[in-house]
Amino acid sequence: MNPEKDFAPLTPNIVRALNDKLYEKRKVAALEIEKLVREFVAQNNTVQIKHVIQTLSQEFALSQHPHSRKGGLIGLAACSIALGKDSGLYLKELIEPVLTCFNDADSRLRYYACEALYNIVKVARGAVLPHFNVLFDGLSKLAADPDPNVKSGSELLDRLLKDIVTESNKFDLVGFIPLLRERIYSNNQYARQFIISWILVLESVPDINLLDYLPEILDGLFQILGDNGKEIRKMCEVVLGEFLKEIKKNPSSVKFAEMANILVIHCQTTDDLIQLTAMCWMREFIQLAGRVMLPYSSGILTAVLPCLAYDDRKKSIKEVANVCNQSLMKLVTPEDDEPDELKPVAQRQVEPNPDDSLAKQEGTASGGPDGSRDASFSSSSSVFVPAGTERAPVTLHLDGIVQVLNCHLSDMAIGMMTRIAVLKWLYHLYIKTPRKMFRHTDSLFPILLQTLSDESDEVILKDLEVLAEIASSPAGQTDDPGPLDGPDLRVSHSELQVPTPGRANLLNTPGTKGLECSPSTPTMNSYFYKFMINLLKRFSSERKLLEARGAFIIRQLCLLLNAENIFHSMADILLREEDLKFASTMVHTLNTILLTSTELFQLRNQLKDLKTLESQNLFCCLYRSWCHNPVTTVSLCFLTQNYRHAYDLIQKFGDLEVTVDFLTEVDKLVQLIECPIFTYLRLQLLDVKNNPYLIKALYGLLMLLPQSSAFQLLSHRLQCVPNPELLQTEDSPQAAPKSQKADSPSIDYAELLQHFEKVQKKHLEVRHQRSGRGDHLDRRVVL
Repeated sequence: MNPEKDFAPLTPNIVRALNDKLYEKRKVAALEIEKLVREFVAQNNTVQIKHVIQTLSQEFALSQHPHSRKGGLIGLAACSIALGKDSGLYLKELIEPVLTCFNDADSRLRYYACEALYNIVKVARGAVLPHFNVLFDGLSKLAADPDPNVKSGSELLDRLLKDIVTESNKFDLVGFIPLLRERIYSNNQYARQFIISWILVLESVPDINLLDYLPEILDGLFQILGDNGKEIRKMCEVVLGEFLKEIKKNPSSVKFAEMANILVIHCQTTDDLIQLTAMCWMREFIQLAGRVMLPYSSGILTAVLPCLAYDDRKKSIKEVANVCNQSLMKLVTPEDDEPDELKPVAQRQVEPNPDDSLAKQEGTASGGPDGSRDASFSSSSSVFVPAGTERAPVTLHLDGIVQVLNCHLSDMAIGMMTRIAVLKWLYHLYIKTPRKMFRHTDSLFPILLQTLSDESDEVILKDLEVLAEIASSPAGQTDDPGPLDGPDLRVSHSELQVPTPGRANLLNTPGTKGLECSPSTPTMNSYFYKFMINLLKRFSSERKLLEARGAFIIRQLCLLLNAENIFHSMADILLREEDLKFASTMVHTLNTILLTSTELFQLRNQLKDLKTLESQNLFCCLYRSWCHNPVTTVSLCFLTQNYRHAYDLIQKFGDLEVTVDFLTEVDKLVQLIECPIFTYLRLQLLDVKNNPYLIKALYGLLMLLPQSSAFQLLSHRLQCVPNPELLQTEDSPQAAPKSQKADSPSIDYAELLQHFEKVQKKHLEVRHQRSGRGDHLDRRVVL
């Protein structure tokens, strides 16, 4: 510094002392400056006051010499003390040079700057609030200072500033929020602690409504919640807890929509504390905001569904996620099935676009204080209807939801509970919004069929519920539900007519395509027959599925849908099956289910007597497909009490190729005759005269069997048949025996027998072709 330079009104002695390296001498100079400024204040000499401040700022505080800078700082503090209540008039000139020294490389100088600013603020009190942002900016830097003395000094200044803000009602929150939003993304733990402490203070001030600006800082708070420091995490938990309490108290003023995507992002984090906290917030948002959250359903489901598969290590998150899932599901109502075009234009303008929702999620995920985040907040502000106004109804956008559900169901690595939840959602949507959901059925159908191969029985049960709802819902009745992949499955009207008196025959509707439904099958809607076709195709391509779960799946479908429709349609489809071996296996499976399952009790009773035209037509339909397997055909005749026809069939067995598999099935049929289901048949053996063909048919089976345990079992049974002469009484007139108990004049048994021979001839040709290619193991038995 030039000693000859004029620093008036500062005397040479003051100038010399301010530049001294000793603190005591600089302090003496500061006292002289204070005295000097007081005189100028008394004289109301503002020009000289400004000159003193400018000199101390430019020539000392901003000097290149470190001792001069120290002198300038203490001198500015002295000026402020001397000015007292008038210091507010000169705060900009007093504060700026001090804040510049906050960036000095010398830690001692940073400490003196902090001390000087403390004295300036202490004198000015509320007058510093217009300069709060620059003070906060400087303090946030000192909060992370490596020097403990500087840090300690900044804490004193910080407490003083907080006291001033708390006792004042002139704090400019609007001007402060952009700075807070920027600084909240600091990675320094001390800076984070500083930010959190200030948010806590501002939240506690009654006159400051920080809740209005929560969408702008919520993402940053969740970022801080993941800090490595336990103390900072705890402080952040407290802050978020206070905000959540405030939200519960004043839900009408909360901008739920603007914060929905922020929560979606943090519900998917790997940090347990962040995920649990975000999930708790999401639970409250759904319960408090209600249908306002519906436009964000796809994002919420993306975050919530995977959590449902968590184990006990994340039990808390799983439980909260389950509540979120259930609460969100309850928001979907039948009103959501109304076409969007019928809603008022004003309503559609208020509703958020789910595509924008996804875009905002990507923007929020960046987690930085750049302009993209600001844009995401501003774009979402038009979505939420301001508090105090009536909110327009919200439209449920199914496209995004179905896409998320489809994605989760397709992921075979995802947990069982998540898959069950997805299927529950699909079922719920088909119940509540069937018309809209059927637009997505063609895309969902393949994955629903694939899910039938799941390892979990519970998943399969839920999957079947969805498929059954699709197949039976009135909303699924369309003229063209979509093309089927596979061979032409048209059925001629002349093949088998099934009258449908007393119910709507959907198949006679003009425009219904033969590919989608057979005219001989009573269907529930246009997807029912498509479902049956694809289910059988899946059984055909996955024989293990048929063996392990085939009976289970069909039995459950019989509970969920009409058992007669299921057997009728499957028989109809199998009638045109090109893979004859599969057709035989499938018929055997269906026959076993029909004869043994409790779920089919009513259908068995319907077939037992063939009293109605409907039951007779069902028998004819089943019979034609059952012909793929000779033994099952006989068992069907036993069930329906067509004993004479059963006998005629067994007579034809002599012309068939008898294999080990064939004899095994005869063996199983003998075992089945001993089961409770055929109790009525065994009792009819007592009525020898009226059931001669039943006895003949059983003897026919006996003659087919080798000397095996089944042979002995049936032989012993037939030995119990009474002598008809012993049953005669004096009063019983000799009557000609009935040829058959259940002869139905409306059934052409000769035609059925011809059909049986035709099918068996086709099977024989296929076996011979395979044998000729060398890819068939000849298992014929030489008798």
